[in-house]
Amino acid sequence: MNTEITEYEKVRGWVYYDANCRYCSALARRFRPLLASRRFELLPLQTAGLAERLHLSNSQLLEEMRVLRPDGRFFGGADALLEIARDFWWAWPLRLLGRVPAIRRILHAGYRWIARNRSCDAGGCEIPSRFSRPQRTGGAGAPPYRLGVLSVKGRVVDFLPLLALPLIAFLFKAQLAGWVFMWAMAFALYFGCKWLTYREAVRRGLRPETGRVAAYLLAWPGMDAGDFLDAQEIPTKPRMAEWLFATAKTSTGVVLLWLIARLLLPWHPIFAGWTGMTGVVFILHFGLFHLLSLFWRRTGITATPLMQNPLLATSLTEFWGRRWNTAFNELAFQFTFRPLRRITRPATATLLVFGLSGLIHELVISLPADGGYGLPTLYFLIQGIGTIVERSRFGRAIGLGRGPRGWFFTLCVTVAPVFWLFHPLFTKNVILPMLKAIGAT
Repeated sequence: MNTEITEYEKVRGWVYYDANCRYCSALARRFRPLLASRRFELLPLQTAGLAERLHLSNSQLLEEMRVLRPDGRFFGGADALLEIARDFWWAWPLRLLGRVPAIRRILHAGYRWIARNRSCDAGGCEIPSRFSRPQRTGGAGAPPYRLGVLSVKGRVVDFLPLLALPLIAFLFKAQLAGWVFMWAMAFALYFGCKWLTYREAVRRGLRPETGRVAAYLLAWPGMDAGDFLDAQEIPTKPRMAEWLFATAKTSTGVVLLWLIARLLLPWHPIFAGWTGMTGVVFILHFGLFHLLSLFWRRTGITATPLMQNPLLATSLTEFWGRRWNTAFNELAFQFTFRPLRRITRPATATLLVFGLSGLIHELVISLPADGGYGLPTLYFLIQGIGTIVERSRFGRAIGLGRGPRGWFFTLCVTVAPVFWLFHPLFTKNVILPMLKAIGAT
């Protein structure tokens, strides 16, 4: 009995992995020192007697990694990762997100996706048949390939910057002014997404030249890697009217930021901050990014403008899907909505995508402001609910999603609650100090 107590004091838990899976074993070797630093032991799922101890069949046991605590509690899959995260202080963002039911469902879906698509020795892992996918063959004489089988190691490389860069930005939060941290976090998320889209384009067979890759990663804010990097995509040359329109939008932003916001500051600081924010959006998203699009199209590279006249949208689906900041819309559809759609209903997937967008905005709005948590997420959940309503039978019956009624509904849903997205604490603690730092007040 004393020996067992001593052993429990020495070990915080046991992490079980599939020893017959090449990538599972490689990951186990890589993370063994880190886990050992928190007194976790790594053992194979094939350990004799483990299935009986956990009251699982052998096929159930091999579905996912397992974590066993000394008190007898055990966890599998994404829950196992969240349980391990409890023992690492720097993993608190993962633990916090894991408490949100919608995010927890996404984590479970992501883990199941990886489990289905891991590549293993001898062409397969000892995982249940329900995780298996049919094999397809190419043309005559073409080698067979597995549908959706991707290297876990490659996917780690794809997603690592998107996970690591925001964490690095967060570690410097205490040393940075709120508005500087906002931009640091925004750029961290942005470059993580850029890398992800580039890797996806390469995975699909594109082999662009180095100069074009550097231009995409460093000199184009869009996420349309497939179009930008494909030398066979030849855009039409932009007309002079479009150059003038982009220049006018940039000039409007300059006037709002450095003139009107300054005049409004003594009268109403919050309103002045909002005016300054609007100026920044006009300068960047509507102005300079449009000018960049014109420049790249002039040189023969496809670069679609990020803003597609959002005021003309007659539905929330059109507004968020095709007109407002198309850089991240395609990203959300490809990497979030499409995978979720395979495991849940369209309405649920839509709500989860908008909820995830809200959480991302929490990182660049509420976290720098040190307050207002939950308001950006609430704003985007309202957008998701509005999208579901306009697609419903009732919404179609009353004319939503098209025409003047659709336009008015879209305007109300996007504009009326925008005060929750850019809440007063964000304006006071982030935007106004930024305007002062750049000489706009």
